[in-house]
Amino acid sequence: MPTAPSPALPLPSPAILANQHIYSDYFDEEYVRAVDKHLLQLLDRVWFRSKLVGFEQYPQRNNPERPLLFASNHSGMAFPWDAMVALSHLLRVLPGMYDLPRPLSAPMLSQSVLMNPYLIPNFWKKCGCVDATTLNFETMMYCNDHNLMLYPEGVPGIGKGFNRKYQLQRLATSIIRLGIEHRTDIVPYYTVNGEYLNPYAYSWDWLNKWTKKIGIPFIPVGPIIIMVLLQPWFFYLAYPAKLTFVLGTRIKPYELTEKSPSELTREDYLALSEQVRQQMQTELDAAVRNHGKHPYCWSELWQRMKANWSYFPFFLPFAWPELFREFERQYAEKGPEGVDLKLTKRGSWLRMIWRNPFTLTFFIPVLGWIPIAIRGYKGHRIGKKA
Repeated sequence: MPTAPSPALPLPSPAILANQHIYSDYFDEEYVRAVDKHLLQLLDRVWFRSKLVGFEQYPQRNNPERPLLFASNHSGMAFPWDAMVALSHLLRVLPGMYDLPRPLSAPMLSQSVLMNPYLIPNFWKKCGCVDATTLNFETMMYCNDHNLMLYPEGVPGIGKGFNRKYQLQRLATSIIRLGIEHRTDIVPYYTVNGEYLNPYAYSWDWLNKWTKKIGIPFIPVGPIIIMVLLQPWFFYLAYPAKLTFVLGTRIKPYELTEKSPSELTREDYLALSEQVRQQMQTELDAAVRNHGKHPYCWSELWQRMKANWSYFPFFLPFAWPELFREFERQYAEKGPEGVDLKLTKRGSWLRMIWRNPFTLTFFIPVLGWIPIAIRGYKGHRIGKKA
């Protein structure tokens, strides 16, 4: 019998054509490589000690004309170190930048400088992130230089609280809809131990409703909240959880229904989204059982710290404000080839503080938040979610 022809892929609308500038407005491949080389390799080697499971045969596109949709669970109540470490590790093992996914991130991350690491303007966007609005997501489906990475739980996944750790929240229907329309696969992977980047922090919807008005998507209520007031650098803190990323089973959303995209209703997409969520939850639970028994691996952490002692204190979180700000200063002044942080040279941390005096505000109890807030909310804007 003859094979039925594949449905025609949708053509970009005028709005999508006009929006394609988002692909390259800020993205700087040299910046991505420099961030990995000078910042994240050290943090990962000592602090996060990440591990890839199942990525030996890296997923290839089922549809060469469209990007794959990598999707993972969010880590509750933590700054998105898990995504940074995952992309950094993938960059080091993939054959080229082409294979590295471009993240679609919650618009709240780019609304204010505060939500960028240590107030570095446009850090996320220079690293390739695109605001996860509906139009941007649809636009990126036509940009084939990279696959895409999403956290389809959105901000509710980050703010779910430690009492709901590893419980996938409702997935955005957009990932199902576009996967069907463009006949491209969803590649789930599961972040294990990310919930322990900021453990024992809880969330209440009534409180988050107020904090969203000032650009903070949620407030982690727990032991860390007092330290955030006393030492503002705790806002970006990550405990030394050993991050493990486990590749899941590919999902072909266009094979989950016999209806055409034009026939599918919102209720249909919600049902398909829940079906995918349940499959991912089952695989996530298995990944946690296999790799989540010892989230910190303290003995390994101590061994890594001893082996990298010449880099002290830069693998410890209290030194990260100076480390990131000095990197940004040198990159802006000298370009990627001119960055030389001299991390093993005696007195380098003090020299970084001298060259970046604003970082002192991260160590001033309570009052340090005043200049941080002024700089962090300058130009604050509201985005539209996908």
